Amino acid sequence: MRSRRLVVSAAVVVAASVGFIPGMAQAAGPAAGPSAPVAKGVSVPGADLAKLGASEVKKFHSPAEHSVRKALPAAKGTTAATAQSAEAAAGNPDLGLVLDAQSTSAHGIELRAQVLSSPGATLRVTYNWGDGTTDGTDAFPGQEVSLKHTYAEVGEYNVKVTVTDTVNQAEVVNELPLSTVGSDFTPYAPTRLLDTRSGTGAPKGMVQAYSSAKVKIAGNGKIPAGVTAVALNVTVTNAANPGHVTAFPGGGKRPTTSNLNFEAGQTVPNLVVVPVGKDGTVELYNGSWTAVDLIADITGYFTRTAASGYTPMAPVRAVDTRSGQGAPKGQVPGRGTIGVQLGGWYVPANATAVALNVTATNPREDGHLTAYPSGQQAPNTSNVNFKAGQTVANSVVVPVGPDGKVNVLNGAWAGADVIVDVVGYYSPDSSGSFMAVTPGRMLDTRAWGQGPMYPRGYIWMPISHGEQGIAGYVLNTTVTNTKDAGFLSVAPDTNTPDQYESGTEGELTRPTASTLNWTAGKTVPNLVQASSGGVNGVVDFWNQSWDTTDLIVDIFGYYETK
Repeated sequence: MRSRRLVVSAAVVVAASVGFIPGMAQAAGPAAGPSAPVAKGVSVPGADLAKLGASEVKKFHSPAEHSVRKALPAAKGTTAATAQSAEAAAGNPDLGLVLDAQSTSAHGIELRAQVLSSPGATLRVTYNWGDGTTDGTDAFPGQEVSLKHTYAEVGEYNVKVTVTDTVNQAEVVNELPLSTVGSDFTPYAPTRLLDTRSGTGAPKGMVQAYSSAKVKIAGNGKIPAGVTAVALNVTVTNAANPGHVTAFPGGGKRPTTSNLNFEAGQTVPNLVVVPVGKDGTVELYNGSWTAVDLIADITGYFTRTAASGYTPMAPVRAVDTRSGQGAPKGQVPGRGTIGVQLGGWYVPANATAVALNVTATNPREDGHLTAYPSGQQAPNTSNVNFKAGQTVANSVVVPVGPDGKVNVLNGAWAGADVIVDVVGYYSPDSSGSFMAVTPGRMLDTRAWGQGPMYPRGYIWMPISHGEQGIAGYVLNTTVTNTKDAGFLSVAPDTNTPDQYESGTEGELTRPTASTLNWTAGKTVPNLVQASSGGVNGVVDFWNQSWDTTDLIVDIFGYYETK
């Protein structure tokens, strides 16, 4: 992979006191306001994107023995000319090619052609990249010619390299099948793949302490064998003690990161985007000292075949039933459904799926929310689980119906308010391909020496500053040691690290969209598909509470454009 620095520095920022709207604290947020002067940035241990993404590097080789030699066509064929051509073709018997290629990005490769030839020959090397484009360059015997190429679409390609010796009227062709490493997204109708309570997808029975449940992905239903990663909504329930769940490729090494955290008696969901192991499975590890039940619902998968790329957005609110924004004003009744028009309004009409943050607030009894494409019956899956009176948010990736709508079902028997924020979309015109990385902890304020997040403050983090082509990141955020109710907002920053360090940063508008919501004393996780904001690559994490909280940020991948 090309050299990339994932500059996981973070600085803590104290925002000015801004008017707080009563009743809007948990989901809608405060009125927009400027930030106050910032504290000096403090670096925390970083990570190298090239190292993190090492599992995504692919190498390809075709030896000289695969070279095929042929004589060039004779000039207006006479018998004499043909004989002369054959005699010439017998020259330069060493003519050949050794091909080596390596992935450099989601869509790119670097190909090195070692030109084998007798001394003194005049040579021309031509590349046919297998996508209808060609390149050519002159070469001399023994030279290694290196060229880079970026494919418009992810997929498999057959590259044909030709070296021509016009003096000896000979040419040699060597072919190299290769594939890009980025993965495109294919939506999948929400489907339950695992439920240990009923024996769906695994033997019936709870997942024991410090053990894993395997979820079959590849070849399950209509999921293809070549699946590289999957979007799952993972839910833990019937927990007798606190703990966490970690999702990782089947048969692989379990990382030290976590995807969701829970307390005794809680039912907690969280979206995960996780690579699929070579055995076609994903493992869900129970990090509690007692058994739990686990549920996993699929909403889409990734393959190295051209499908839908990802485009991140600055979060925008599409629905708030408390105010009547995007839906009738008033709570969604028990077992009721609202249709949310997204295609053609907030996302392009050809979007195949959307990335949302869905929040339930003011529910009158326990229940769940289910997001699903319009034109289909509500599935038996869930996206957000809540208790009466709770405000709970969860990331959702859901296919878009043929009319551009997504439905949200209130699975409780009594009313609840629903809020929907759009954070991105998948479409055939989007070029952001998923690149998995070895999961890594980017920030833990419990351990970084600067203390918890300040009330009403934010942390700015330059993740890929100065890097071209990084559209967004797949992160997991967790708040813990919360002192008061509040919520977290995540948004790209327009200020550069140099501006922060020199004290010349501009004022920021406080975001209003919520990523996760909490009450005092709770530990709450949520996946974030955060926009990079372009080449600036700086992301802000806003503590929208009037008291301190600790923040943990883990990275699982990024989206790279061509």
